[in-house]
Amino acid sequence: MQCALPLAAPHNTSADFATRAFRPGIDDDEWLVVNARAFAAHPEQGDWNHEVLAARMKEHWFDAQGFLIHEIEGRIAGFCWTKVHTDHASPVGEIYVIGVDPAHHGGGLGRALAIAGFAHLAARGPRHGMLYVAGDNTAAIHLYESLGMTIAHRDDVFIGAVAAR
Repeated sequence: MQCALPLAAPHNTSADFATRAFRPGIDDDEWLVVNARAFAAHPEQGDWNHEVLAARMKEHWFDAQGFLIHEIEGRIAGFCWTKVHTDHASPVGEIYVIGVDPAHHGGGLGRALAIAGFAHLAARGPRHGMLYVAGDNTAAIHLYESLGMTIAHRDDVFIGAVAAR
């Protein structure tokens, strides 16, 4: 999905919504637990471990300031990990991974995190935002559409066994 940055209408977000930057080496364990809970049904994202996280943090695009953490009562409740693609004619801001601990579902945290993530990206310069979302995640698609995003591209993926010849 894609959108123009900054977002045109960040509706229903409290002015006092706060995030902080991810702290490598400090937040790793807690973030991995929240990520696993948020993506328990996702075959790739939910299985991240220290090695996968460390590999992503070694990527040239990693910026801890763009890995936004929201806490409730001193614990990670949700996160929005952003990245900037500089290999385009003009930079593109991406929400790389966004997740909310299931204990905090239904309170608008996903919306607030998406708005915070795109605001962070817009402040860094990109005027185009994007993210990937599974086509069967209708709740997320509706949320992103409500923020002004549109579907830019669809990929069909086949999952199943293929008989050997």
